[in-house]
Amino acid sequence: MRHRLLTLGIWRARAPVPVLSRVRYHSTDGAAKDMAAGPLAGIRVLDLTRILAGPYCTMLLGDLGAQVIKVEHPTRGDDTRTWGPPFKLYEHPLTGTDRGPLYKDPPSFPGESAYYLCVNRNKQSIAIDMKADEGRRILVDLARHSDVLVENYVPGKLAQYGLSYEDLREVNPRLVYASITGYGSTGPYSGRAGYDVIIEAEAGLMHITGEEDGGPVKVGVAVTDIMTGLYVHGAIMAALISRASTGRGQHIDASLLQTQVSMLANIGSNYLIGGMEAQRWGTRHASIAPYQVFATSDGSICIGAGNNKQFASLCHRLQQPGLPDDPRFRTNADRVKNRAQLVSIINQTLSVMTTEEVLALLEGCGLPYGPVNNVAQTFAHPQVLARRVVREIEHPFAGKINVVGPAVEYSESGVGVRLPPPMLGQHTELVLRSVLGYNDQQVERAVSSGGATIYSYK
Repeated sequence: MRHRLLTLGIWRARAPVPVLSRVRYHSTDGAAKDMAAGPLAGIRVLDLTRILAGPYCTMLLGDLGAQVIKVEHPTRGDDTRTWGPPFKLYEHPLTGTDRGPLYKDPPSFPGESAYYLCVNRNKQSIAIDMKADEGRRILVDLARHSDVLVENYVPGKLAQYGLSYEDLREVNPRLVYASITGYGSTGPYSGRAGYDVIIEAEAGLMHITGEEDGGPVKVGVAVTDIMTGLYVHGAIMAALISRASTGRGQHIDASLLQTQVSMLANIGSNYLIGGMEAQRWGTRHASIAPYQVFATSDGSICIGAGNNKQFASLCHRLQQPGLPDDPRFRTNADRVKNRAQLVSIINQTLSVMTTEEVLALLEGCGLPYGPVNNVAQTFAHPQVLARRVVREIEHPFAGKINVVGPAVEYSESGVGVRLPPPMLGQHTELVLRSVLGYNDQQVERAVSSGGATIYSYK
C-alpha cells in the first residue's frame, strides 16, 4: 500500500483509524471485496457539505476507500436528517449508561431519514460548531491533516470563519479544496443560493423536459445535484494525480449551473452550431424514429431503433416486413419526417398486446427495448439483482437497511459499503483522538468550550 501511494505522491504516515467496538460495521450480503482496501485508501476527506450534491460526491470518495469525516452542526446535523417520511425507525436504544459530564444525550430525530441514508454511507460524523473559536481551531487542524476538503457554502461564507481555500492552503499547501455552489465563485450571480430545481429551470433542462403540448417539467430525481457531485468527485481525483507531480493542492470551483449547461450536450450544440432552439418532445427523440415510449394494453414499453438494421428487425417482429422498403420509412430521415404515420402503425400492433407479450415478441431481436418500470419493479429487475446493486448493511441503531451500492465494479480494488450512514456526531471523540491525537484534557477543552459535541451513543 505504501509503495502504491508513494507512486501517486499522496502517502504520508498516519496512525491507523480505529473502529468503535460498540458499533457494528459490516455488509451482510457476502461481498468480501467490499471490505478490501479501495483505490483511495489512505486519503482523508474533510466533508463540509450537506443535502445532496456534496454528500453524493464525498460518498463516492468513501466508496473508493477514502476516510470521509462529515462535519455537522451539533444539534441540527445535515438538513436531510429531517427530510421525510419515510424514516427507518430505531430498533435499538441510542443511549446507555451515564458516561460522564462530557457526553450529551443524542438529539431526537424521528428515525434515520431515507433521504439522508441514500448518500451518507462510508462516512464518520463529527459534531463541530464552527462559530466557536475552538470549533474553528479543530477544523483548521483537521484540514492540516487531510488530503481533500469539500464544501458547499455560499461563496465567501467560510472566509468569515478563516476556512477559505486561501486560509487553509497556508497550513496545508497540499490540500485539494473543492467548492460546490449554485452559480460559481465569480460572476453577477455568485452570491445566490441555488437548489437543483432552480438550476433545472434556469439552465434549460426544464424547458426541454415534458410533453410537446404541455408545460415545463422537473426531472423526477435531482439530476443536476447528482451530476455535479459526480463531476466533482472526478475532479478531485484528477487534482490528486496532479498533486503527485507538482506537490501542491488546488482549488476546484464547481457549480450546479455550469454542470447543467454542460449536460445540455447535443441540445446545446444544436443551438451553438445551428441556432436551433430546443423544444419538448416527451419520450421521443428529435432526430431518431421510432425512439419513444409506446402504450401496451396494460402498461408501456420503450423502443429505440437507431439504425436501418434495427428498424428492419422491429418490422419483422411486428409482422410488417414491407415497412423498411416503404418510401416513407426507408431512411431515418424519412422516418423522422413521417413520424406520426409510423407511430400510428406501430401503435396498432402494440396497443392490443400486454407488456409481457411485447417483451416476449422482441426477445433476441437485437433491438434496444425495455418496459417502463416503477421503482418496485426496478429493484426486482433480474439484472439489478444479478449485479448486486442493492446492498444490505447493519446499522448500529436502525437495524438492517438496504442501500444502493456503487454503480461501478472493479476487477481488483475493493469498492463497496464499509460503514453505515453515521449518527449525528457519532465519531466526534474518535476523530479528535485518532486523527488529531487529542488527550483527555484536550478533548475536555474542545467540549467545554462549545467547539465540539460528544453524544453518549450506546
